[in-house]
Amino acid sequence: MNALELRAALALASVYVLRMMGLFMVMPVLAVAAMDYPDYSPLLVGLAVGGYGLTQAALQIPMGMMSDKWGRKPVILLGLSVFAVGSFVAAQADSMAMMIVGRILQGAGAIAGAIMALATDVSRESQRAKVLAIIGIAIGFSFYLAVIVGPLIANSYGLAGVFAITGLLALLCMPLVKWVVPNGEQLSSGDTLPQQGQLKRLFFSPQLWRLNVSVMLLHMLITLLFVQLPVTLLNFDISLAEHWTVYVPVLGISIVGLVIMMGIARGRTPKSLLLAGVMLMGSAFVMLAFQAQNWWMITAAVVLFFTGFNYLEANFPALVSSIAPAGQKGTAMGIYASFQFFGAFLGGVLSGVVTDIWTPEMAYLVGAISNILWLSILSGMKEVSRVKRVMMHGDFPQAKQPKITHDLLLVPGVLEATLSPENGAVYLKVDRDFDAVAARKVLND
Repeated sequence: MNALELRAALALASVYVLRMMGLFMVMPVLAVAAMDYPDYSPLLVGLAVGGYGLTQAALQIPMGMMSDKWGRKPVILLGLSVFAVGSFVAAQADSMAMMIVGRILQGAGAIAGAIMALATDVSRESQRAKVLAIIGIAIGFSFYLAVIVGPLIANSYGLAGVFAITGLLALLCMPLVKWVVPNGEQLSSGDTLPQQGQLKRLFFSPQLWRLNVSVMLLHMLITLLFVQLPVTLLNFDISLAEHWTVYVPVLGISIVGLVIMMGIARGRTPKSLLLAGVMLMGSAFVMLAFQAQNWWMITAAVVLFFTGFNYLEANFPALVSSIAPAGQKGTAMGIYASFQFFGAFLGGVLSGVVTDIWTPEMAYLVGAISNILWLSILSGMKEVSRVKRVMMHGDFPQAKQPKITHDLLLVPGVLEATLSPENGAVYLKVDRDFDAVAARKVLND
């Protein structure tokens, strides 16, 4: 990467870390800290934990499309502004209801697609994967950091302090976007941002819908866990300020489990390991449901949960990328992200309702039952081979388009080819045998 690309990657990764930390810091503390509000109830806690997911799910695709019309930076700055306002509303809240309003406003700053598109705009095609990988690593890092730091901040400054710091972090992101991230030429976005005409087809794709439902269940379950787990830890006389002492070793051991699973996979994503990840999470919920008074069983359950969660969270996006048709990855990832955030909302609501009516143990049991349903859905997946995506530019007269597509599909290694004449681009899905010289020759003839 050159200096410009490295600057863009680090700046956008910093924006992601600061923003996502703000969302994630609340998860391990809200269920406990919210007990001080006069209108406290498990249902309202669930809505507060997962409420941001509803507006994130609804606005993820529209805001991505808006960035095509208005430009990347204006949409990102707008999203950060809305997110900051929501954070300060939640910080000033004196009731659960007002906090939920703040959380919903936080979710309205749905800028993930626009950030990824901006990263694409400011990087060369040959370096784009590295830039996006740096941002992806930052997202994972932000979650682990937030789970550890959140309880410490809440202990010192309360829940209002967590939200206030979240708002300040969002404001700190704005100068980074405005002045540090370089301006780039706005590129064709078919493989980066959602396209309206592709939504229906990809929504009902036989393979993709299984992955979309899977990521919805994945984030439903982690939200359900964090509505219940902090309260469960209180039963063992572990104060909120000490919760990080549980999360640090648990997350560390689960990362070792992730490395082991990745080693078994050897660069592939076999369906058997996806099913194993779901079974690890299901086993965790069974243990939590029936052994909630046994400290060692609780610890083992959380390790199992995060081992499965880490593996699935790391591999699902790559599978979506491999399955999505050439030139339509942006739309496929937009739908995927919407399901992901809706899962967070669903997990909060489901956990709150079940706990309100029955018990926390029943909420864990609902999680276990959800994993059984998930296994039946994921078992219908076909094995997926990893592929690369290539975008090439050219001029495609209408009369020659069928022949160009036909000839490209005859090039060694080309699996799919989609022409986008209005953008002067062709999107290819290719394997390791791809002959780039032959493909370029087809476009130049």
